[in-house]
Formats: sequence, C-alpha cells, structure tokens
Amino acid sequence: MRSTLLILNTLGWSAVVTVNALANILPINGYTTGELSDKYPNLFTPAGFTFSIWGVIYLGLLASVSFSMYNARSSEKNTGTELIGLWFFISCLANVGWILAWHYQLVGLSVCIMFVLLFSLIQIYRNLGVGIRAVSPAEKYMVHAPFSIYLGWITVATVANITALLVHWNWRGWGLPANFWTAAAILLATLVALYILNRTNDFFFVLVLVWAFFGILYKREYQDPNPYPVITTTAIACGLLLLYRFFRNRAYHKNPAYF
Repeated sequence: MRSTLLILNTLGWSAVVTVNALANILPINGYTTGELSDKYPNLFTPAGFTFSIWGVIYLGLLASVSFSMYNARSSEKNTGTELIGLWFFISCLANVGWILAWHYQLVGLSVCIMFVLLFSLIQIYRNLGVGIRAVSPAEKYMVHAPFSIYLGWITVATVANITALLVHWNWRGWGLPANFWTAAAILLATLVALYILNRTNDFFFVLVLVWAFFGILYKREYQDPNPYPVITTTAIACGLLLLYRFFRNRAYHKNPAYF
C-alpha cells in the first residue's frame, strides 16, 4: 500500500506542476490564470506578487514527496505517507480540475472543486496531527510545514474564488459597499486562523494569511487609485493580531509539536 501511495503522490505532484505551468505557458483556453482573475475584479484579490507563494508550495510538496520516498523502507507504522493516505492524490486531482474549470470560465464549478481541494487538505492536516503530534524536525519541516502553507493559501483562495463567483453573478452585496464585504472576508479568514492557532499554534498557516493580508493592503494602497481605509485598517489589524496570538501562545505553551 505504501509503494502505491508513493507512486500516486509522485504522479499527482507531477500533474499539478505540469498543468499549472501549461495553464500560463500555452495558455489554456487563451487566457493565463491571472488574466482570468482580472476579469472578476474585486477588493479581496491581493497584489500579483502575492501569488509567488505557489512556488514555495510546489517546492514544499516536492520536499514532502521526496521525504516520503526516503522513508519508504522504514519499518515504522503510521508514517506520513500512510497518515495522508489517498488525500494528497485527491487534492492533486482537485487542483488540476480547478485549473481546467477556471480556464474554461466555469466559475461555479471551480468553486465546487475548490471546496474539494480545501476539504482534502483539511483531512491531510488533521491526519498528520500538525501542531499536535510531536515528530522529528525533518518531518516537521518537510511534511507538516508544506501542508500548513498549502492549507493556509487554499483557505485564502477559497474566499477569493467565492468572491469571483459573486462578481460573475453580478451580486450587489445587499446594498452594502464592497469594502464592507472585503473587510468581512478578511475577518472571516482571521477567525479561521485564530481557531487554528488555538489548536496547533501553526506559524506557517498564520504567516500565509499575513502574507495574503499584506498583498491585499499593498494592492489597495499602492495599485488602486481609490483609498479604502476600512480594508487597509482591517488587514493591518488582523495581521498584527495573528502574529501577537502566535507569539503569545508560544511564550505560554511549550509544546514540542509546535513550530
């Protein structure tokens, strides 16, 4: 079973990297991923440089797959490979499926697939026991950390995808301004991060959200001709709150499973 999972994980990672690269090189259906994002303008989408985190995610996942291969002959039961099970391969299928749905402008379908991706990553996160199960430093940083970063970014991406769908539907926000809903989305993401912090004190998950909030702040302050003080204030306040809670938890709770 372990060897089968390793093969599937390797194929899954390769498919994700290949399809995501082709999506922008060809590009698929005549649009790059960023060009399609620009078709659904909203205040939650962060600055373009923020998406460079995908490079970190792909390298992290490669490290995770490589670590699993290195430990393939281990006699230890419940290794990372077995704890993850088929969920990583499912997440890879969802990632590829999302790219295809997004590039063919099936926005509603892309949101559904994004939820599959999010759910699969949550299952991986729980099965690994990130921030709960004490593991070796190598496993912590080559397996747990990559999935923390991936889950953090897909949490943000899910909110952004839903926002794009609402723009696609010409949703008017029930009469409330767009900056109100953007601030609400930032607060929602912050609540999710606070929940994660209370359970695992996951530094990498928090860092990803702070990075996303910085991207939103930068775009609104330096790339948008209109000021949005509600959004920038919310992004700064939420980012600082998350960092404060992380360092406070780390100071008061000495847990070897924490990063």
